[in-house]
Amino acid sequence: MYTDFYGLTERPFQLTPDARFWFDSRTHKKALAYLGYGLAQGEGFIVITGEVGAGKSTLVEHLKAGIDRERLNAVSLVSSQVGGDDILRLAAQGLGLASEGLAKAQLLDRIERRFGEEAARGRRTLLIVDEAQCLSIEALEELRMLSNFQSQGRALVQILLLGQPEFRDRLAGPGLEQLRQRVIASHHLDAIEANEVEPYVVHRLQIAGWQGRPGFAPDAWAALHRHSGGIPRRLNQIANRLLLFASIEQMETVDADAVDSVAAEMVGDAAAPAAAEERVLPLRSVPSSQPAQPAQRDHDVERRVAELESRLEQQEAAIRRVLTLLVDWVEKAEQAPGYRTNAA
Repeated sequence: MYTDFYGLTERPFQLTPDARFWFDSRTHKKALAYLGYGLAQGEGFIVITGEVGAGKSTLVEHLKAGIDRERLNAVSLVSSQVGGDDILRLAAQGLGLASEGLAKAQLLDRIERRFGEEAARGRRTLLIVDEAQCLSIEALEELRMLSNFQSQGRALVQILLLGQPEFRDRLAGPGLEQLRQRVIASHHLDAIEANEVEPYVVHRLQIAGWQGRPGFAPDAWAALHRHSGGIPRRLNQIANRLLLFASIEQMETVDADAVDSVAAEMVGDAAAPAAAEERVLPLRSVPSSQPAQPAQRDHDVERRVAELESRLEQQEAAIRRVLTLLVDWVEKAEQAPGYRTNAA
């Protein structure tokens, strides 16, 4: 694995959100400022949107790592095409409440009481709802109703909605006027800028124990931004594969050509999932009819050598692709819930 080859203590470009790798890009810093403002208001909704992989989950992990748990009880919910009653059950479960077999009125009563218990301890509840674009109108309305719960004139709960760009359109549509009026802060996460790619990559590498190996040629940064579009998750995917590619090739310096090669391989993998089963083409013999003259014989030898080199390059590319896919598969298996290694 490339971590051993380059002396890294861990993989710097894992896809799992980790607050340690938080990077203050311009757009993420702005999002954090809006979050801070919204939380300071102590009520209503905060909305954060962004493309898939823009860093919404990492933003939440960074928020959780920095909040005062004596004053704020953060509860994360993951929605997926849920209706009104379903979102209430998810909220109850997130609060540690039994919800099986309860009617809606009973659910609301238990949720409100739990909010009140937290408030009595001096803690406001923050419901963090991911994939908000999957919520039905009914589910969003139920969340709005939860935001109405108060005690002694103070809101018992705030709600942070995280969604993909289409959620902004949903929110602007008919039927959600009352919810829109309760949004006190919102921000759309843009892609990180071209001049932020180098500090972003170096930041993550340094956390993973990077000591300058491999080095990066100046043209590598522009290539990384071009192929990733500045989306952090895509950048992580490319950088992870890039380090694997570089370690296989035993490279000490990574340049734009290496980035281009890796990006092309990833496009090929996405277009043809069966690429790992690519057949190794057999070598063809070159038939001879009459004894060749010296010049013709030299030409034939050169042609055969060129053909052999071409096919060798194809085989090496196929082997490298299989190895890359195998390493990716092993790494995904290691991250899967319930993964265990057998002791020798």
